Amino acid sequence: MSPYRIIFGKMCHLPVGIEHRAYWAVQQMNTEAKACGEERKLQLQELDELRLESYDAAMWYKERTKLWHDRNLRAKNLQLKSRWTGPYVITSLRSNGALEIQGSPPNSQPFIVNGHMVKIYRDSSELCVVEEISLRIPALSSI
Repeated sequence: MSPYRIIFGKMCHLPVGIEHRAYWAVQQMNTEAKACGEERKLQLQELDELRLESYDAAMWYKERTKLWHDRNLRAKNLQLKSRWTGPYVITSLRSNGALEIQGSPPNSQPFIVNGHMVKIYRDSSELCVVEEISLRIPALSSI
C-alpha cells in the first residue's frame, strides 16, 4: 500500500496522468516539427510583408504632408530691403535686439531689422598716412 492511499484512502493517479499527458504533447510536437517549421516560415513572411507595407504607408504619408505643407505656404519676400542705399539712422533699439531704422531722407518710413545683421558704417573718407616704413633689405658693406 502506498503512503498516499493510507492517508487519503484512495489511489493517486495525478502524477502519472501529468506525466502521460506531457509525453503525449512532446510526441505530438515531434511529429509535427516539419509542419511547425513551414508555419513559422509563413508567419515570418507575413511579418515581413506587414513591415514593407508600413514602410510604404509612411513614405506615402510623408509625401502627402510635404505636398500639403508646400501648397499652404504663402509667398513671402524674405529679403527685406536687400539692396540698401545710403546711410541709415537708428531711431529706436528694442530689448530683443531688433533695431528700428530710418533711411537718409527724413520723411522715409522707418522699418525694423535684426540687430545682429546690421554693421556699423564708418566713414573712411579721411585716410591719412601715420608712418611709412621701408621694407628693403639693407646692402651689406664689404669688410
